[in-house]
Amino acid sequence: MTKKDTIAAKRRSDGKPLEDKTDWARLWAMTDEEVTAAAMSDPDARPMMPEQLRAARRVPHTKTMRRALALTQEEFAVRYHIPLGAVRDWEQGRCQPDRPARAYLAVIAHDPEGVKRALAEKHL
Repeated sequence: MTKKDTIAAKRRSDGKPLEDKTDWARLWAMTDEEVTAAAMSDPDARPMMPEQLRAARRVPHTKTMRRALALTQEEFAVRYHIPLGAVRDWEQGRCQPDRPARAYLAVIAHDPEGVKRALAEKHL
């Protein structure tokens, strides 16, 4: 585990970042061993062992991307012209996006605002 692995962006429900009260100077001064020791001493934040990671349920890429855009499933589906049922199925693991859908999701991930503008311009 490294310090880089322990940092995550936190956002409010409206998508704006939370106020950062972290003492970054103190954290960056810690060695990787100190970071690991601190994480292991916190029963609520222990890192997962490799066997636990292998058994963990994966969060679908669609859900991660949608949350990063601070959109509900319905908002994501409407904005990107994807059937709501497909978004739900992908996120709940009932099925995986096919190759064209994966390509489209990759484009959305690369430039979500560009895709939004392109779809709005074409009035699809």
